[in-house]
Amino acid sequence: MATNKVATAVEELIAPGLDDMGIELVDIQYIKEAGHWFVRIFIDQPSGIGLEDCQRVSQYVDPLLDEHDLVPHAYTLEVSSPGIERPLKKLADYERFAGRQISLNTFVPVEGRRKFKGVLMEASNQSVTLEAEGNNIVIPMEQVASARLIAEF
Repeated sequence: MATNKVATAVEELIAPGLDDMGIELVDIQYIKEAGHWFVRIFIDQPSGIGLEDCQRVSQYVDPLLDEHDLVPHAYTLEVSSPGIERPLKKLADYERFAGRQISLNTFVPVEGRRKFKGVLMEASNQSVTLEAEGNNIVIPMEQVASARLIAEF
């Protein structure tokens, strides 16, 4: 089973329950680091995430993963907030954070480069528009490799 298939299977298993809890599932990672496997679940909600929220989600997810045996290796389960520079994964993330500074990487060069920083102006299923260096740059959504918020202080 490929690591992305594990993350997808875990997402399909836990997402309905998290929705019922009022918790947004931001991302799931299934990765190997220093010879050990990790299932990392990143959660959020409008009021923010605290330790109690992480504990509650962990107590919900842990027995489900044991029961359904989706993870083919021994692993450590980690549940946390996505952090101040959270990734943008879904169209709803882009819509929610319009007007904020983001960094965005593309799979192939767009206008001669693959790395962008700017203000997220708008997004649709087709494209993301950034204002960077005084110009609006339209990036096809299928070319977005990763995007995340930039912390503003």
